Amino acid sequence: MTGQLALFADEQSSPAGLQYVAEFIAPDLERELIDRVAALPLQPFQFGSFEGKRRVASFGFRYDYTLQRLQPAEPIPAWLAPLIEKVEAHGGPSTRIGQVLCTEYDTGVGIAWHRDKPHFDWIFGLSLGASCKFRFRRPAGEKWQRYTLEAAPRSLYMISGEARRVWEHSIPAVEAPRYSITFRTMVDRKT
Repeated sequence: MTGQLALFADEQSSPAGLQYVAEFIAPDLERELIDRVAALPLQPFQFGSFEGKRRVASFGFRYDYTLQRLQPAEPIPAWLAPLIEKVEAHGGPSTRIGQVLCTEYDTGVGIAWHRDKPHFDWIFGLSLGASCKFRFRRPAGEKWQRYTLEAAPRSLYMISGEARRVWEHSIPAVEAPRYSITFRTMVDRKT
């Protein structure tokens, strides 16, 4: 067992550029947002010819894995405007959300290790429904440096800087239904 543990670097403090806000929204708004997201025409996540188990709806832009580029998507719905305003205020005066992704994770569904596409800059995620383990990792020599954030319902996380560019993130299979609304700034629209 000691040899197996040696494969991993110790868990350390949170990645630079990761911010977390508990109770970013009220429980009543959480229920309303879950209903709104569940009512969207959610489609299985498409990764080229691969179909993921989570279901999504993109607004503003969507990344087309077959064409390997951003494509226009449906306009961001008006019901998200007050929430976007609150997220942008949290990000600071120059924060402008250009893309929104609504995701439904059924029990047993997660997301593999990845970094968001380079077209996007800052990433804000609003966690709804069940909590999840939001895992981060980056190479540390022959090991991995790891960090896990417990993303509680109604919380907001923000990924920028090193947490965005150097660290990968993933979510293991959730134990109960979870929804998220991801807000992204665009590289050419964020100073």
